[in-house]
Parts: sequence; structure tokens; C-alpha cells
Amino acid sequence: THLDPRRESLLPSIISRWTTMPVVQASDGTRVAPDKVFVIPPNAVMTIADGQLRIRKRRSAAERLPLDTFFSSLADDQGPRAVAVVLSGSGSDGTLGVRAVKEAGGLTLAQGSNGTHAQFKEMPESAAATGLVDLVLPVEDMGPRLVAYARSGDHLKETPETKSGRDAAELRLIFTLVRARVGHDFSRYKERTFLRRVQRRMQVLQLTQLGDYVKRLQQDGNEATLLFRDLLIGVTNFFRDREAFAALEKYVPRLFEGKGADDTVRVWVPGCATGEEAYSLAILLREYADKLTSGAPKIQIFASDIDENALAIARNARYPAILLRDIPPARVTRFFVREGATYYVVKELRDLCVFSAHSLIRDPPFSRLDLISCRNLLIYLNTDLQAQIIPLFHYALRANGILFLGTSENVSRHADLFASLDKKWRIFERLNLVSRSVVAFPTAAAGHAELRQGTALVLHDANTALAALLRRAATIVTENFAPAYVVVNKEGEVVYYSNRTGKYLEPAEGPPNRDLVTMARRGLRLDLRAALHRTRETGETTTLENIPVQVNGGAQLIRLTVLPVTEGSGTLYIVLFNDLGLAAHGERAPKGADEAEDSTIQQLERELQRTKERLQSTVEEFDTSSEELKSSNEELLSVNEELQSANEELETSKEEIQSINEELQTVNTELSSKVEELDRANADLKNLFESTQVATIILDNDLLIRSFTPAVESIFSLIPGDRGRPLTDIVSRLDDAQDLHRELRAVVDRGHAVERRVTAQDANLHYLMRILPYRMSDKQVNGALVTFVDITNVIRAEEHEKILVSELNHRVHSVLSSVISITTNTLKRTKNIDEFSDDILERFHALARTHEVLSKARWIDTSLADLVAAELTPYAGQNLRKAQIQGPNVLLVPKAALALGMALHELAAVAARHGALSAQRGRVEVEWQLRGNRSAQVLELSWTEQGGPPVAAGKKAPGFDLTYVERDVHFELGGTTKLELRRQGLRCIIRVPAAENVSVVKRRPD
Repeated sequence: THLDPRRESLLPSIISRWTTMPVVQASDGTRVAPDKVFVIPPNAVMTIADGQLRIRKRRSAAERLPLDTFFSSLADDQGPRAVAVVLSGSGSDGTLGVRAVKEAGGLTLAQGSNGTHAQFKEMPESAAATGLVDLVLPVEDMGPRLVAYARSGDHLKETPETKSGRDAAELRLIFTLVRARVGHDFSRYKERTFLRRVQRRMQVLQLTQLGDYVKRLQQDGNEATLLFRDLLIGVTNFFRDREAFAALEKYVPRLFEGKGADDTVRVWVPGCATGEEAYSLAILLREYADKLTSGAPKIQIFASDIDENALAIARNARYPAILLRDIPPARVTRFFVREGATYYVVKELRDLCVFSAHSLIRDPPFSRLDLISCRNLLIYLNTDLQAQIIPLFHYALRANGILFLGTSENVSRHADLFASLDKKWRIFERLNLVSRSVVAFPTAAAGHAELRQGTALVLHDANTALAALLRRAATIVTENFAPAYVVVNKEGEVVYYSNRTGKYLEPAEGPPNRDLVTMARRGLRLDLRAALHRTRETGETTTLENIPVQVNGGAQLIRLTVLPVTEGSGTLYIVLFNDLGLAAHGERAPKGADEAEDSTIQQLERELQRTKERLQSTVEEFDTSSEELKSSNEELLSVNEELQSANEELETSKEEIQSINEELQTVNTELSSKVEELDRANADLKNLFESTQVATIILDNDLLIRSFTPAVESIFSLIPGDRGRPLTDIVSRLDDAQDLHRELRAVVDRGHAVERRVTAQDANLHYLMRILPYRMSDKQVNGALVTFVDITNVIRAEEHEKILVSELNHRVHSVLSSVISITTNTLKRTKNIDEFSDDILERFHALARTHEVLSKARWIDTSLADLVAAELTPYAGQNLRKAQIQGPNVLLVPKAALALGMALHELAAVAARHGALSAQRGRVEVEWQLRGNRSAQVLELSWTEQGGPPVAAGKKAPGFDLTYVERDVHFELGGTTKLELRRQGLRCIIRVPAAENVSVVKRRPD
């Protein structure tokens, strides 16, 4: 299991509940026994290959979402057998993996609620929001459903097909129900693919019969929507089939040829799904446009689909990092902005793409396009619908436009419309040939027929097999024994040919033509025109006998019959050709002259009659044509007037549209400037958020995290994926965090601000917490704004100030006590007022010097070396030439510094009057050191005089009264004083406890 560092305390409970484990093979080949439990380190991911779990190191930042990585590998390895289950967790990890499993045909489940809520709902809710989750269930219901799902799939393993007329009828009813529910017709979807999706829904619902699923569709209106989503699952990615996009990139310059700054490169991406392909094309076009020095045309990409959920994702333009794994880092940096674990397409690219709901089957196409990219959409459609869509693409493209298809798609049935540019990667060029073929534009269905019950539909088709046999028998008779025939419309254009019509018809010279009279062979055209004219005028069958037709250099006599067929308001004409045998080259001589003459006269009369009929037909056609031309001329004049009027109206409308367009351009310019200002403001806010040291959290009305600054991570364990989670669910370092929820709720409900001081648990840090109501422009409260200002230094300054005031009071009291003591002792020792005045001033000066040293140390820690030097300077000469000072760098507390300063002054004053400092060569050595262990350490200071006037050893000499030193060291410092009068001079050793008087001992610099 992957463990969030904040939830490491859950590990013991996970291990205690873990009962079974499949065999695992690590990347180094190590196989872990089933009874072992292991924890994946944070820099590793788990995948599945060949049915075995595998552990390997994370290869890129895109694999920071372990569930997406695992589900994707599971889908690749197991295909439709894969099952993805998303349980309680924070963030959106697993959402992309659910899509991969769904695309592979697997089953997807998410933890839902039946009264027991998931502790962390973000992961299952994020997965369910995609619409790709088959079942949302509580955890306790998942096990039985998975077992039932696995068992129900045994009977569905065969290749799907409609095995009977009943199945076919039920399938048609499914088409009708889906069309009625969602508005889209899938009847021309490939039957096997459609059935495979239906069977998958049956497996999820644990249904075994197609009829049962039809009943489910009739009873549950939401089931049609779920089937619709299954049918629309698109396998897409950025630069899918990188080699194909590399091949297309070679032809991108052709799209820009001959275009200036006022022109537009227009691209259409039908079936765009979630937009990755559209943005991939936008990247290619944008990169090439940036290379053009000047006058680059505008780029417009129309991306369409019938799936509104997919279009919403495409418009949002936010994708998980794993989808960008096939894009070079330079392109990612150029066209994407990272936000947490997702990437956002830059505005420059989003502005090139327009996403709209559009159906290839029922909506008119876009036009004047330079490129159509329709990859892996046609493979889901049957051949008839493909044959309709390819000419539609030909119509929509400009001259020499490019068609980009998937590797499994082709236009081989329309070789007259497109030429291949790259056979392997299915890149085609539009052929600019003149064709009379009619493009079948998609139109919306006029309406849905009333749904019939499935049983009635089955009874209606009960004799489908017998009807098929009868139609087959009729076809055999028609092909082998019926005369050749064609079917024409009122204009004489052929709409259907039978077999063996080549004897009577041949293609005319010039462009392809479907006019029957033009294609008729020599000798047949006049009679064919006359027969068609007579039948159109009278509405009756016309038959002409013994018409000679030139065939292979000879004459073939035929019977020509034109038969009208009417159905409703439409009429077609069947033209039959019956062979009567070959015409004779000559007649034998008759037996008598009269008989020969009669035969000749009869033949001439027949030819004359036929000629009259032809002439009459021609005259009638001419008159009819003249009347039609006259009527057409009048209609043209009327139409011309109407067109002139319409043209004037169009001119007026053009001016109005131009005015509206100018207003729209003005509004668009203002909107663009507003958008730029908004982008700048957002950038400013983002930089402010990232740079400010004030920890700030923005919450909504439900106390869910909307945004936060990086500085707040020192107070709450927040990560980018925690947006949308309750703040109270996040681990806090505050001492009294339990009151935070109550205060937040009070601020949101009442709109009153809260301000108080809080303290961090793990560090002596103090914050001023302000909770303010978050108000919108309408002054309504829409959340709370929580700020934490670090006031640790302020609190410490206040505490230090209190200490200083207390210390100052103590010092003033101590100084006054010292002054009183000095004055009292001086009075006792002096005999007259002059001696008293000199002694008291001298001691006050010594006290002042000690205070000066303490002031330089800010009355915190005073250096003993500085204190000794200050007291000896007035007596030992310039630069202390008559003194030697030696000892470690000891820092004294202020009280000890005052007492030792006065003691050193007394020693120095006595030495200056009677001791070593009164002689020319006299010297004083002052040394100190710390002795003993840490628990009972003692500071020992020795004062040694040499070279002074001779002193009687061991006896008290006049002037060497150091009672003041002994008393102050004892009472003020708790120490002892040892005095020795030697012949060389005075030696005094002062020992004081280090724990109460010494604050720090530092190593002296060399």
C-alpha cells in the first residue's frame, strides 16, 4: 500500500487486516511469498504485467499518481477482464485509471453510501463524476457483486451476433429506445461492436437474455444513458500514434500556402472526445505559424462530438500529468501550465479551438476546410454510413484539402474523391474533379414512431426467413428469364439498371451522363424519345414493335415498352427491351407483281405512319418545350425581380450586419482587454500568494478548502490535492485546533470576524489568527478567509521587555544597595571628611566602570576579561603594561559582574596605594579558570602581586584591609576569599559557584 506520511499511524491496522496477498515479483526478480506484507516506498510504483504484480522505481513525475499508473497497466494487461475499484481516499488519483479500464471494456466500481459515508470522499466522487463508473456501491456490497459479475460473463464469451429473427427484432427495439431516450440513432453502428457494448451492460446488470435487457431499457430511463456512455468511450491521447502526427506535420505547410493575414486555416475534428487530438493539432499549427516571419493567417479548429460530458472536459482543458507522457518537455513547457498533479492548456491554444455538440449522422457539416482529422471514428460505423460520410468530407474540404484518418480506416471505395499522400498513416488529398454525384447531407429525423412492444415486433417478423427465400427466388427468375430493363425518372435520368442492358445502351462521349436517350444505341433514340413522351403525357403503357437497333454491325429487332409506376406523389418509368430476332438483309422475290407491289406499299405506309408519329411526338415535345421555356422565362423574370428585391434587402441586411459586426468587434476587443486584465490580475494574485509570508486559507460555505498560500504548510499539512477537502480533516500543528471548527462556523453563519492568538505545538511559535467572512460583490457571505500572522518575535519581545523591566528594577535596587554599602564601609574606614570624599568618589567611579562594561553587554552576559581590564586600567597604566590577564572566555551574569567588579576595584586600589602598583617595577597577575565537574563547578580567580614594596609575610600590614572584598564575595556571590601577604606582595584567591554566577564559557580565539 502507498502511505501518505500523515497517515503512517494507519499502518498497524492495515497489516492486521491484511489476510491474503498474490505472489509479487519485484524489478530485481525477487518473489515475495503470499504470507508476507510489504509497504511500497514513496519513490516506487506498482504495475501488473503478464498477470503478476511488479514493483519498480518511479520513472517520471507523471507517475506520481500510483493508482492511475496501476489501473492503466491493469487495463493494458487484462483488457476486458480488468476491474477497477476506487475506495475512500483524498485527491483525484484513480480517475484517469478508471477511464483506461473502461476503454479496455473492464468493470469500474466506486465506493458509495447507503448511510455509511467514506471517510475521504474525494477519490470515489472524482471517479464517479466522469460518468465512467458502472456501479457506485457501499464496500460491503462490492464482494457479492464482483463474484456475480465474474460468473455472469461465462455465457457472454462467444462472438456477439444476432442468431435469430427475435434477436434482430430486439436489437432494432434497442436502437429505437436509445434514440428516443438520448436523441441519437445507433442503427448504423457496427452490429458486433454495438452488441458487445450491450452484452457488457448485461453482464454488469447480471442479465442473460437480450429480451430482459430490452425490458430493463423500457423500465429504467437512466439505463439508455449508461449504454450511450459506454458506446461513446473514446480511446484518445495527446499525439496518439506519434509517427502518424510526425507524418502529418510534413504537410502542415500546405495548409498555409497562399494565405495571408486576413485568411484563416480551418480545421475540423469530428469525434474529438475530450479534446486531446484537437489540442495536438493546435500545437502543430501554432508552432508552424510562429515560424512565419509576417502575415501568418489565423487558425480556427472546430472540434465536435455528441458526448456533452467529453466536450465539457475538452473546454475545461485540464488534464492529468500522465496524459502528457508522449509530449516532449519543450512542448509541455510552451503550451501547458502545471497546477498540482494536473496540467492546464494555455489560453493561446484554447483560443484556437471551438468545441461544439455535432452529429455526423444528423447535422450538416462544416465547410471550406483545409484539414479534417477524423481518426478511429469510422471503424465503429457500418459500410453504408461510411459511404455516406466520405463524400461529405469531400464536400466540406477546400480544393487540395487534407483528410487525416486512423490507421484502420481508408477511402478505397471513393478513389475518385481522394488521392493518397501517405498510405501507411492514412493521409489523403481531396481530388478536384467535376462530379454529378449528389452528397447526402445528414438531416434530423422527422420524428420518432411510437414505440411498440417487443412481442408484437417479434410476431411481425416471424416469417422473415420465408420472405427472404421468396425474394431470392424472384431475383433468380428476373436475372435469368426477364427482359433487360432500366428505370428512369420524369427527366429521363436512369436510376436503376438491370442485367444485359449493354446491347441497347452505351456510354455517351463526354462527362458521365445518366440521360437514357443520350445513352441509347443508333436506331433507338427517336423511338425511345417518342415512347417516353407519350407515356409521360398519357400516363399509359406505350409499346413499339419491330424497332431496328444497330448491334455489332447488324440490325436487331426489338419490342420497346415504357411502363409507368406510381407510388404516392412520385412516378418512375420502366423501359423494357424485348428481342424479336435479327432483321433480314433482303426479301425473296414475290411470286406475282401485284403481291410485291402491295407488300411494298404496306411497308412504306408503316414507315410513313411511324414517321408521322415520330414527327408528331417531336412537334408536341417542341411545343411543350416552347411553352415550358416561355413559362420558365416568365418565372425567371419573376425570380429576377424577387432576386433583385432580395438583393436590396441583403444589401440592407449586409449594412446592418456590418454595423453589428463592428459593434461585436468593439465588444470583443473590450472583452479581450478584460480577459487580459483578468489574466494579469490572476497572475498577480498567484505571485502574491506564492510570495507572501502570511499564511492564508480561503474556505467556502461548507468549510471546504478553496485555496491557500504556501506559507500555510507550516501550520497545516496541506498539499495541492487537498483543495476541496474540509479544513478540519487536515492535521494541524495548533495547540487549540479543536475550537477552530466552531469559530469558522460562527464566522460563516453570523458574518462576524474572530481574532485571537494561537500557538504551534511542535515549536515555540505564536500566530495572530484572524477569521474574516469572505464576501462576494453582493455583500453576501460565501465562505471564510483565515490568516495567520507570525507574531513570535513580538511575543518574545514582550517577554524580553518584561524580563528587562524586572531586571532593571533588580539592578536599581542592587546599585542602590551597593551605594549604601560602599558609603557605610567608607565612613567606617576613613578618619576625616577629605579622606571620605576621595574614597567614596573612587569607589563610585569603579562602580561606574563596572556599569559601563555591563551596559556594553546589554546587561545580559558580561565578559570577565573585559571587567578585569576596566577595573585595572586606571591603575596599571596605558595598555595595562603593569598587569597580566589570563583565563578562558567566561561570561558573568549581571549580579556577579557587579560584585566581582567592586572586589577587583578594592584589590586594584589597595595595590595602587600600598602594593605592587605603587612601585615602578611592580606587576599584577590576574588569572581565572573553572574547576570541578559540571554539577559542582567553581570559578576560581587569583590576584597575585609582584615587585611591590616589601611586606611582612603572614602579618597584617597597614593599608591592606580587604574586609569589603571578603564580605561582598561571601554575601553577594556565595563564595570564599583567601588572602595571603607574602614578601613578594599580596595574593588573593576568590572562589564562587559557577552555576549561579557564570552564564556561558566560550573558547577564546587564538
